[in-house]
Amino acid sequence: MALVHVPLWAVCMLRVALATVYFQEEFLDGEHWRNRWVQSTNDSKIGHFRLSSGKFYGHKEKDKGLQTTQNGRFYAISARFKPFSNKGKTLVIQYTVKHEQKMDCGGGYIKLFPADVDQKNLNGKSQYYIMFGPDICGFDIRKVHVILHFKNQYHSNKKSIRCKVDGFTHLYALILRPDLTYEVKIDGQSIESGGIEYDWNLTSLKKMEKTSAESKDWEQVEDGKSQDWEKHFLDASASKPSDWNSELDGDWQAPMLQKPPYQDGLKPEGIDKDIWLHQKMKNTNYLTEYDLSEFENIGAIGLELWQVRSGTIFDNFLITDDEEYAENFGKATWGETKGPEREMDAIQAKEEVKKAREEDEQDLLMGRFGGQENIFQRFHKRDEL
Repeated sequence: MALVHVPLWAVCMLRVALATVYFQEEFLDGEHWRNRWVQSTNDSKIGHFRLSSGKFYGHKEKDKGLQTTQNGRFYAISARFKPFSNKGKTLVIQYTVKHEQKMDCGGGYIKLFPADVDQKNLNGKSQYYIMFGPDICGFDIRKVHVILHFKNQYHSNKKSIRCKVDGFTHLYALILRPDLTYEVKIDGQSIESGGIEYDWNLTSLKKMEKTSAESKDWEQVEDGKSQDWEKHFLDASASKPSDWNSELDGDWQAPMLQKPPYQDGLKPEGIDKDIWLHQKMKNTNYLTEYDLSEFENIGAIGLELWQVRSGTIFDNFLITDDEEYAENFGKATWGETKGPEREMDAIQAKEEVKKAREEDEQDLLMGRFGGQENIFQRFHKRDEL
């Protein structure tokens, strides 16, 4: 049988087709972003955004994003998309953030909201599902928040995840997987990962729910309702043979018997629950209620934060169920412009140094000229005397 060679581009296209992209925003259509993003009117003092690529960039158009414009303000803005549930699926949240002003105190994180969020009234009390991204304030707070909403409470990752603190654009990604594992990436590199139930201190809740589930199932067995017995059980009537030598033969165990036929819902007579080898737990999915990686009605993404000094740029938002798609999207956006951005910053820095040096030289020359003029004026006054 002949092998069929599939071109690489076809494989990539297939991968894209298999990925589900719930939301993607690059701000490539100019001011039309205002038709998709809703500014909160909860407070007249809420800061405003503008579309900008900043003072230095890798590509003037591709690097344009939402930039904060006013110092000492709260900011609240959001965009809707078709609601979805990530139950049983991977959830990837990714975006870029650039603290061009060299952030001293303020947030650079994003939030995922339920579909029924009130966008016009978005504020710090608006319920959210996920809060993710950098937060900086002085030298004490320089961390990446990963906060998940669960049981009407917000739970933070107990690990300390350090964020970037320079003035360049950085790519942040959070991955929540259906096997209750997670991963945090910065600039495409994994910086933290683990299990959700452990890194959010949920082991105690798990044990409590498991115990409750076991008790409930035993109660169901006692009530004779919907039992699901295993196929084999111990022969309670059997006794140890008289010639059995425990030292030579080991501990004696009763023989296994085939489960006798019985009508559904009726317990076989003469069989006590204590002699059954196993009981099939009905509530085996006891972690479902405590699964922090699943949300039923995700429908909006937004920025709700405080900044002392403005200038941060948010761009390249992505919500998908495919890790590879997110990785490729990051390479096609941030990956293409990160190098040129640093080059432009370096050129500007050199120009600023050159300009400062020229100004210093000019001041020095003016100082010398001014000194000679003073000498001339003194001699001129002496002649007048």
